[in-house]
This record gives sequence, C-alpha cells and structure tokens, in this order.
Amino acid sequence: MDQGKTLAGIGFGLGAYGIWGFFPLFFRQLGHVSPVDVLCNRALWACLFVALILTARRGWGQLAAATRGPGNVLRLTVAALLVGSNWLGFLWAVDQGLVIAGSLGYFLTPLVNVLLGMLVLKERLDGKEWIAVALALAAVGNEFVVLGSLPWVSLFLGGTFGLYGLVRKTVKVDAVSGLWLETLSMLPLVAIYALWQNRHGHAVFSGHDGLTLFLLAMSGALTALPLMLFAAATQRLNLATVGMLMYINPTMQLVTAVWLFGEKLEPARLLTFALIWIGLVFYSWNGWQKYARLRRDEKMDMP
Repeated sequence: MDQGKTLAGIGFGLGAYGIWGFFPLFFRQLGHVSPVDVLCNRALWACLFVALILTARRGWGQLAAATRGPGNVLRLTVAALLVGSNWLGFLWAVDQGLVIAGSLGYFLTPLVNVLLGMLVLKERLDGKEWIAVALALAAVGNEFVVLGSLPWVSLFLGGTFGLYGLVRKTVKVDAVSGLWLETLSMLPLVAIYALWQNRHGHAVFSGHDGLTLFLLAMSGALTALPLMLFAAATQRLNLATVGMLMYINPTMQLVTAVWLFGEKLEPARLLTFALIWIGLVFYSWNGWQKYARLRRDEKMDMP
C-alpha cells in the first residue's frame, strides 16, 4: 500500500475519531437544552448540511439508485430509528453526567458486533473471539455486582450502535448518502414532536440565544463531518487499522469524563474496563491475524 495513501488515511481516521471523542465536551455546552430538543435540531441541521454536500458532489443520482433497491428504504428507516435512539441515549448520558458509562458502551461495541455476528448472522467464532465475548460478559457481570444493577446506559449505547451497524451493512449506499436518508427518515417524528411541544408553548427550533442557535446548527455539521472523514479513511486503510483507531473515541470520552467533568471512576469499576480492554486486545489481535492471512492468500494467488 502506498505510504502517502496510508498516512492520509490515518489522518482522516484520527480526524473522524477525534471529533467523535470531542462530542461530550461539545454537547455539554448545550446542557441547558433538553436532549430531545438537541436531537431534533441535530437531525434537521444534519439533513440540511448533507443535502448541500450531496448537491456539491452531484450525488443525488447515486442516492436515488440506492433507494430503488428492494427493501432499502425500510432498512434505512430502521437504521435511522437505531442511530437516532443511540444519539438520544448519548445526549441523555452527557446531560446526566454519565459519560463514563457512555464510553464503556462504545468500548463494548466491537464485542457486541462479534456477538451479533454469532446470534444473527450465524457466524462461527474462533478461540480469540470467544475469549473476547466471555470477557465482555464478565465485565457486564462485574458492573452488576459493583452497581447492583445492569449497566443499562452502556448496554443501550453499545447495543443500538451494534444493531445500527448490522442493519447498515445490508444497504449498499455510501456513508454520506446513508446519513441523509437516515436523518430524512427522522424528520416526520421530529416534526410531530416539535408541533406537540409548540402546542404547549415550547419552541424546539427557536427561542434560544444566538450562541445556542449556532451550536445547535453546528451539531448537524459535526454529525456529518466525521462520517465523511471516516469514509475517506476506510478507502485508504485496511479494516484492521481502522479497527485499532476506533478506540480513540471512547478513550477520549473516558478521559474527558474523569479529568474535565470530574466523574468518579471507582476502583471496582476499573476491573470492568480492564476486562473490556483485554477483550479488545484479543479482538484486535484476531483482526490483525485475519488481515495478515488474507494478504498472504492474495499474494499466493498472484501470477
């Protein structure tokens, strides 16, 4: 692989995961706005922002072709409900000072993907993947012991994002076009909620000061930008490298929660993160080995 192309891909990947990791700090500035209102504004502004991008890139034809596929619109609607639920769960976690729990959920996501592959796609797990899943289950069990209840916030975020990825794999549409269709699918529910709130004297999209309105509009752009960077990274990097970069996001969220927001990371909860991190080592190790075998087989097939 060309070194310049690889370095560019790493740069795009760092940009994408860096922005996602910055989200708790950004959305904390909107703490005076309810999470549902933020979600509505985020969906609306992301839809408008991506529409401008599609127009500039002349991507409407490609998008129209994707919607003609059998069942694609329905699957994208389901994906929209899942990612919208994930956004709302994340915004609620930030609002409630549960960013540590949110970061745990995103650390869990790769292992949730492995579990979903086994349960839904009937994929066979090898030894390292079984170890990773077992460690993830042990981490959830430790949270149950430490907290006295299941870590619902973490499980919700990891589960909805894992299911979202599973559904999106079934639709052959690029990330930007898919985001526009997903946010478009959210708008009817957004409109119903906004009209209902307006009848009760609350304006979802107005009535804020200038800085708040700017931040709400920026939330749409910040939703689309990292997805575009991520798509550029995946075009230049192998999936194993992309998978390693994935951990930047929840790591930044964890550091932000502890160092900037003052959330307490109890010693007993460190065991939860230790189990997850060890599981991710096995997951990443397995991914690298699969990639190495694939590259070796490709070289053997070359004339």
